[in-house]
Amino acid sequence: MNTYARSELSFERGEGAWLYATDGRRFLDFACGIAVTALGHCHPHLVTALEKQAHKIWHSSNLYRVPGQEKLAERLVAASFAGATGGQVFFGNSGVEAIECGLKLVRKYHDDFGDPARYRVIACEGSFHGRTLAGLAAAGNEKYLKGYAPYVEGFDHVPYGNLNELRARIGAETAAILVEPVQGEGGMRAGSIEYLKGLRAVCDEFGLLLFFDEVQCGMGRTGKLFAHEWAGITPDIVATAKGIGGGFPLGACLATGKVAAAFGPGSHGTTFGGNPLAMAVGNAVLDVILAPGFLPDVVNKGERLARGVAQLVDKHQDVFVDFRGRGLMLGLKCVGSNTEMVERLRRCGLLTVGAGDNVVRLLPPLIVTDSEIDQALDMLDRAATEAKSNA
Repeated sequence: MNTYARSELSFERGEGAWLYATDGRRFLDFACGIAVTALGHCHPHLVTALEKQAHKIWHSSNLYRVPGQEKLAERLVAASFAGATGGQVFFGNSGVEAIECGLKLVRKYHDDFGDPARYRVIACEGSFHGRTLAGLAAAGNEKYLKGYAPYVEGFDHVPYGNLNELRARIGAETAAILVEPVQGEGGMRAGSIEYLKGLRAVCDEFGLLLFFDEVQCGMGRTGKLFAHEWAGITPDIVATAKGIGGGFPLGACLATGKVAAAFGPGSHGTTFGGNPLAMAVGNAVLDVILAPGFLPDVVNKGERLARGVAQLVDKHQDVFVDFRGRGLMLGLKCVGSNTEMVERLRRCGLLTVGAGDNVVRLLPPLIVTDSEIDQALDMLDRAATEAKSNA
């Protein structure tokens, strides 16, 4: 169906941070399938894991135990906030499925253990939580909601980063707060440490669940397994996807043991979620991301990229307004059209992706080298210079 404004580009293979088009051109991939190919293209460890599993079993359904699923769940819990809380995981196939799981869990928790009248969720302006009817309503973006009325009821919206307006919006029916620690589609805005800590304090004060959407900013993208870890806080629910499968469809909803207890047999389900193929890849991704030194290296690479981008903003103030984000999740706010800049960068050999607030997203794979970062910065410099000469 005509749901995408696609580029004419098509690719026949990828290797590491590079994609090779069917017409012979090579591109440095700083889009990563919108933050999905976190370990680059055709990572040998992921390829081996998938091939090995493909010769065993692809699907059995969740009517039976799936050993790879139990292994991945144990590892995610142990490495995350869920470990100290007796937490549990639900596996789906995508980010929006993880969000839907979390939203259902919010309602079920309050219905079972809290106040059944509580069902409303406070979310932020500029957010993105997926394309289901509930995901669209949670984000509240008029552009994406157009044509889908009546909207799913139960969501209230406040400005991102504003704790005062958030507190003022809390009512007797409020059940949870849903926030991206770093907004992706909304323009790569990173919530401050104080803001994230404030969210936890507000939830504790009013008996609300803190629900983080880490679909894009999780799985090492900021240099921590999850972005909220920079604030040293414990959420109640976290939805993640994208990088967790390195390109294989996989999503996960993690929750503390107290909240996860609201789900019992029949409360929620999935046909394909947690299938052996996805679990083999997910475990392989964790092998790499949780290896000693990997995440600190992501921090170093993020700092290198940020330093270079900051210099570009200073050099090309009539092209770039500023940059924002955290780790290997940065955004350049443009003076002119970000769509035109994405196309200009593509002609220079760099793949990027647009975002809200006229931002160009830089989402390199976590295995990007220093040399590749420098090459990307050179391409950005050339594109900005070209933009000025054509102004």
